[in-house]
Amino acid sequence: MQMDAPPATLGSDLRTLRRTRGLTLQQLADKLGRSVGWLSQVERDLSEPSITDLRHLAAALDVSVSMLARQDAAAPEEVGRIVRQGIRRPIGSRVSGLVEELLSPDLADDFEMVHCRFEPHSQIGETVTRPTQELAFLLSGRLEMTIGEDRFSIFPGDSFRIRGEPFRWENPHDEAAVAIWVIAPPVY
Repeated sequence: MQMDAPPATLGSDLRTLRRTRGLTLQQLADKLGRSVGWLSQVERDLSEPSITDLRHLAAALDVSVSMLARQDAAAPEEVGRIVRQGIRRPIGSRVSGLVEELLSPDLADDFEMVHCRFEPHSQIGETVTRPTQELAFLLSGRLEMTIGEDRFSIFPGDSFRIRGEPFRWENPHDEAAVAIWVIAPPVY
């Protein structure tokens, strides 16, 4: 028997992001200057936020507006199941030379899978510590990873795990590095 997952929606993504950040409906509503009722309706897909609301939601949840934008290019039978290369949702800020795209159909699962491209001669601005478990597999290029106090050179075919530890990445090389990164629970 095949069990169909409910289709991904903006509301379900917002609810997941809010919960992942440890925010209650009231706390997020307060940050937005909106009512709990309005936010609850948006999370239940009973109300659609304006573009200004999307900007404020993205800022409050520390994601890009494009992350919250719905991808209507997917065929109806593929929504929530298939993510085609040309319609991946961009995530992250790209500030540090990292280009990320969501490979997961949505944020409704216990994890998210991300396609990461680390541009040549780029590095993260500051050490990151998140209450997550993360696993990455390097497809191409090379990365220098610092996990906790230890530094590692990562080569194509290598994988690594981070369990709530502080980490930093750097690509000091002339070639971009590409990785598949899995994060649980979702943070984007």
